[in-house]
Amino acid sequence: MIALSRLSLCAALLFSLVTAAAAQSAPNLPSATIPADRLAKYSDDAVQWMRDYLRIDTSNPPGHELAAAQFFKKVLDSENIENQVFEFTPGRANIWARIKGGGTKRPLILLSHMDVVTSDPAKWKANPFSADVIDGAMYGRGAQDMKQEGLAQLVVMVMLKREQVRLDRDVILLATSDEEVDGIGTDWMIANKRDLLENAEFLITEGGDNLEQKGHVESVGVDVAEKSPFWLKLTAHGTPGHASVPLADSAPNRLVRALYRVINYQTELKVLPVVEEHFKALAATQTSDLAAKFADIRTALEDKAFYARMSADPQYAYLLRDTISLTRMQGSQQTNVIPSEAVANLDIRLLPGEDAHAFLVLMKNVVDDANVTIEPESKDFRKANASDVNTTLFQIFREVSAAYWPGTPVVPTITSGYTENQRYREIGINCYGFTPYAATKEEGATEHGNNERVRLEELRSAPRILFDVVATLGQR
Repeated sequence: MIALSRLSLCAALLFSLVTAAAAQSAPNLPSATIPADRLAKYSDDAVQWMRDYLRIDTSNPPGHELAAAQFFKKVLDSENIENQVFEFTPGRANIWARIKGGGTKRPLILLSHMDVVTSDPAKWKANPFSADVIDGAMYGRGAQDMKQEGLAQLVVMVMLKREQVRLDRDVILLATSDEEVDGIGTDWMIANKRDLLENAEFLITEGGDNLEQKGHVESVGVDVAEKSPFWLKLTAHGTPGHASVPLADSAPNRLVRALYRVINYQTELKVLPVVEEHFKALAATQTSDLAAKFADIRTALEDKAFYARMSADPQYAYLLRDTISLTRMQGSQQTNVIPSEAVANLDIRLLPGEDAHAFLVLMKNVVDDANVTIEPESKDFRKANASDVNTTLFQIFREVSAAYWPGTPVVPTITSGYTENQRYREIGINCYGFTPYAATKEEGATEHGNNERVRLEELRSAPRILFDVVATLGQR
């Protein structure tokens, strides 16, 4: 307890220094008017509530998000913030809350999902649902994806209420179930409670990425588009038999040959407008040999050597092409049996604007084997969409980021993974992935991995950053 108390004291001191610097550099931010003792209380609440939230096991499957919704409700009720819990199937629920504004502007939605992926406690330093603090970081499944952001959103709602912030628009908090599997929580909300979304203008959720290196935030990534999953199943058909007699046209052999062609196929690099803006924004952070190329990525890719370099770099290649990942292979259940079928699964991620049917035809041509069938795993393909960067909210991202991370570029980006932005853009909402948390590459890599964690100093400072974004938008 002594070590933790000292750690908390250090974290509080660091938070005070950071927030004081922010207030000095941008005195017009809404949080600059809040006394230091109240800001510190919000930080204390954030740490305690995050500990409580992480200890709720919402591993999906099976989910059991109702317990998390009840955690939100307890806090919201204590602050007299309007809210409703919707248990749409036993044990699974969404929670909606609202702070009313003047109504002259359309609402803002703060969206998070309460479910988390599964974990193996044996591979963690601390139990995934302990919320233990080790070396200044709180460990728990969901600490990066995305209970930490849901927590910041909850604290922001409390800050808006307690500080009686004048708002021209409603601010809605929405925490959903099942994002990690089928998205049924969001689908249920849109289908059954569309009226509670109130024709919102903006939505903020996961997808942002503030990369920190050597104590400095190098870039603030704002997700304005995501790639669409288009999972494919390959089934090879061949002659079955006893494995003691090799068969050249066996299903496993056909599958291996097909997969060899697939994994060696390179989709072409394409520069979408948002990707072009992404590289331009990053140009100033690059070494001299890359800065000019990033500033004009279209022209730079005409050089074969640079094209090959970018094509081989996983940090950038996913932004420029449709990707193909081999994830599963299945054959016989016994070593001495040659099966009549062998199956493989491909995780395809398509850029915004790509046609799923055309890509399916392309894959069939690449495989070029009539005895290998290729079909989508799901018929529910959602074509990727994007949000405009020329909006009031995106400009506020720039303003607030400049206050907290001076000189750091705000970079529009395409997220490699799926987020629920896809579903809400379809109903006319400008959706962005933005996070008030900074993370190192090592910390970010724990998302869906082992030892997922978030630093206490980030837990203390992030809600204020998000509050400044929300309160500023609320008055524009």
